Amino acid sequence: MKRIGLFGGTFDPPHYGHLLMAEQVYQQLDLDEVWFIPSYQPPHKEMAKTTAKERVEMTKAAIHGHPAFQVQTLEVEREGKSYTLNTIQTLKEQFPTYQFYFIIGGDMIEYLPKWHQIEELMELVTFVGVDRPGATTNTSYPVEKVEMPLIDISSTMIRKCIREGQSIRYLTTPEVIAIINKYELYS
Repeated sequence: MKRIGLFGGTFDPPHYGHLLMAEQVYQQLDLDEVWFIPSYQPPHKEMAKTTAKERVEMTKAAIHGHPAFQVQTLEVEREGKSYTLNTIQTLKEQFPTYQFYFIIGGDMIEYLPKWHQIEELMELVTFVGVDRPGATTNTSYPVEKVEMPLIDISSTMIRKCIREGQSIRYLTTPEVIAIINKYELYS
């Protein structure tokens, strides 16, 4: 049975914090693979600042070269709001023998009670919460916890740096920076 980490997000843009999170879960839980799942439209955020196609391209570029990381585009192909329940149901139908672990940042653990059909979702997937700086990780739901080195990078920070003409070197990969520059994103 394959053990797969699922890492959903807007990835607008993907950055080293995302990659470190995925790597820590991959190593600490001894997973076979981690699948990055860019959302078409996240239910808990405003619309993304870039197109789904651009975010998929950036995510593929960010993980390029990691043999256990891949991009799964089912939410983008489905379009509309991306509810985790629908994604997990689809993946369990397609891969009935796989065991899935849904990766969330520590800051999302306290919001689990507000997730769409959370009780049903808890029956289908194991949640993995990654401790992040300043996050409250207390919950009544069963969540496996993974620790990660302190790194405080966000997509919002990167977009702000770009708008203000500051460098984003060392916040995200050179491949992602090349795509941002190519399409003149976030400026």
